[in-house]
Amino acid sequence: MKKILFGVVVASIAFTSAAQSITGEDMYNALGCIGCHGTDGKSNVSIYPSLAGSITGKDADWIVEQLKNFQSGDRVDGIMNAMAPMTVGFEQEIADYLAAQ
Repeated sequence: MKKILFGVVVASIAFTSAAQSITGEDMYNALGCIGCHGTDGKSNVSIYPSLAGSITGKDADWIVEQLKNFQSGDRVDGIMNAMAPMTVGFEQEIADYLAAQ
């Protein structure tokens, strides 16, 4: 089911962005990350961490590592273990976007 949803998201982005490549911001918004982690990675809800580099001081490498840890199950969180697999192939783009915020 996750793979189907991911495919639909990527396909819809591809159709709307025709000639341009998919950006980390596109994926962050399309996957619904904004719902928990806030606009530009700046969460307004205390139980969900901000991911913006300007707030956390974390760089893109740290964000990629966390996504991969959630994907592999090395890091456990019910929501993120379900969401992180949908970022496969776009980890660096999402991380670069968040680190620059």
